[in-house]
Amino acid sequence: MFKKRWALSVPFDGFTNLEHVELAQELEGLGYTDAWSFEVDGIDVFSPLAVVALSTKMRVGTAIANVYTRGPATLAQSAAGIAEIAPGRFELGIGSGSQPIVEQWNNLKFDRPATRVREMVQFLRRALAGERVVFDGKTFSVDGFRLSRPASYEVPIHVAALREGMLRVAGEVGDGCIVNWLSAEDVKKSVKVVRDAASAAGRDPAKIEITARLMVNIDPPGPEADIVMRRGINAYLNVPVYADFHRWLGRGEALQPMWDAWEAGDRRGAVAAIPAKVVDDLIVGGTAEERRQHILRYMDAGIDTAFLSLFTAETDPQRRKDRIMQAMREMAPSAYK
Repeated sequence: MFKKRWALSVPFDGFTNLEHVELAQELEGLGYTDAWSFEVDGIDVFSPLAVVALSTKMRVGTAIANVYTRGPATLAQSAAGIAEIAPGRFELGIGSGSQPIVEQWNNLKFDRPATRVREMVQFLRRALAGERVVFDGKTFSVDGFRLSRPASYEVPIHVAALREGMLRVAGEVGDGCIVNWLSAEDVKKSVKVVRDAASAAGRDPAKIEITARLMVNIDPPGPEADIVMRRGINAYLNVPVYADFHRWLGRGEALQPMWDAWEAGDRRGAVAAIPAKVVDDLIVGGTAEERRQHILRYMDAGIDTAFLSLFTAETDPQRRKDRIMQAMREMAPSAYK
């Protein structure tokens, strides 16, 4: 069993990398144990971790480094760099991302994602240990790469997963599984696939850490908060991999009106078509205490480490920063001791 860990998702909206020095130090003082980074269309996934790791003793992790947009050797080098800055405190989370990121933004082919991730785990374990790697896989090949500065410890590798195929990969080869955009009740279904796959592979299922990026709206409850939460759901759940994920979870009927409106080009209609229950299930919102209770439900369902992605409808830069800081302090583990 893993200790339950309250973490935060970095970088924070509106804060520069440099501003994360003081921010991370306050986070650590408030009882947050980890900082996990993300990479979509802003800065890269590794640089925020370097800032946090140098400023604190917090554990740091990527959620996620994409297995397509960086070549195998480059990904190993980036991971080794953070492992050198934070020896024993770095967790490498990898995943396939989505079709828009891989194909539309990076001109690559989003092909056989589960195989690609499995093979990348196999390569990275050997590369980070300092082996000379000759690897001939189905999705990539490496001929004779060796890190001249390998990691000083065995870096845990977490696999980001949505549906069964990738969840099984996490259970079979990962040290952890990263989930997101699911409800607390959904966690049970996903975790079962991971644990069952680990058992079938002869591994101890209890040794696989389950981590989650939870979307947390920090606005006062009301129409403005509701619309920004709906827009967030709309932006993600119309991406093919997430749409398929929610069909697998059983939300196909509930979300079909949103998908139909989106396909027809009716963006407002798509936002309005999202059922209120879906909003309540997928996004943590409400008062600070209501948010805390919702996060605890995720942990009770099987999440070991929850890294909270705080967002707000506030558009003024300084007020947005102030609101994020207030929420971070209100929800801090130290506030409930």
